[in-house]
Amino acid sequence: MAALSPIPAVVLDHVAIACDRAAVAWPTFAGALPSSWIGGGGTAGFASFQVSYANGMKVEILEPHLVEQNDFLRRFLDRNGAGPHHLTFKVADIEAALEIVEAAGYRPVGVNLSLPWWKEAFLHPKDAPGIVVQLAQSQDGGDWGDERAPDWFPAPRVPTPATLVHVGHALADVEEGLRLFRDLLGGEVTAEGGDETARFVDLAWPGPGRVRLMTGSAFDSWLDGRTGRVHHIAFATEDPAGVPGAIPIDGTVFHVAPDDLTGTRLLLAPRQEPFRTHALGYVPEHGRTH
Repeated sequence: MAALSPIPAVVLDHVAIACDRAAVAWPTFAGALPSSWIGGGGTAGFASFQVSYANGMKVEILEPHLVEQNDFLRRFLDRNGAGPHHLTFKVADIEAALEIVEAAGYRPVGVNLSLPWWKEAFLHPKDAPGIVVQLAQSQDGGDWGDERAPDWFPAPRVPTPATLVHVGHALADVEEGLRLFRDLLGGEVTAEGGDETARFVDLAWPGPGRVRLMTGSAFDSWLDGRTGRVHHIAFATEDPAGVPGAIPIDGTVFHVAPDDLTGTRLLLAPRQEPFRTHALGYVPEHGRTH
């Protein structure tokens, strides 16, 4: 592949999770892990709804909508089941960003620059690798805001909002992940480490967005031959042990296994003691983190 020049002014905005019905996600992503409602709406193919956490990082829940006009999300769910669907990175100038993307040998798909308030493109998951990456430029009302939470929005389990610490992405080859997230998307390496079964690299963007890249034999079963796959979303919250399904894995760190409704593994730590560098943030086959 060609040498990379980083896209300027990139911010990790949110992680999107696909479900058959968005309603199944709210007991976890709003009730058990308290969040603030941002807004939602539908278009051909999907409806999307966003919440934000204490540090400003966001989760978007997707469900199929008007599938007779566009069935891409329905096909994703039928093929993969519920689970993380994409990461959205905001850019200042998407046309300039796409020139850099193409010069680096990546394939933008789903390019739509027709709307002045929301322009977008996607990187193919075979390039990403293993996760859809959305690049977006928004302005003049392109984002939701100032919407009142609907009546069905769950009451929080605890009074203080949770914090979304990072998205954990497992890779067969961490160098491919670094090429994308560090060299192209401009993530700054803030920590790295590992043991005989796993290696991790933490990347940060301006604002709260963080991605933990992970590789090693601990993830072979999870990857199941894939080049990459989102392994977990990590949260700091009050009383992580009280989150339904939470199982201790490393002292104060807990995990909630992915289920059929959201397909998303959660890692949980207390607010006053967020994930330590030595807590790799994974659930290895032997049940320990180091």
